[in-house]
Amino acid sequence: MSKTNLFRRLQELLPDDPQLTGEITGSLGDGRVRIELPGGGALEALNPSGLAVGAWVYVKGGAIIGEAPDLPYVLIEI
Repeated sequence: MSKTNLFRRLQELLPDDPQLTGEITGSLGDGRVRIELPGGGALEALNPSGLAVGAWVYVKGGAIIGEAPDLPYVLIEI
């Protein structure tokens, strides 16, 4: 009987670099911006499109890949 590591199989299904959504909160110069994520995290990313502070964006691989819709954040606890 062979054992299968289910956690390892799950990791293989997940993307290596997920796409995130956040709001640009500041410019760091040199084409980089600070992005606040809805859950409270933050990251720095390249801004090749030159989007302004306050814009909601999609981020992947350390760079902004496009504008995201400005939707309300709703947290539901069960």
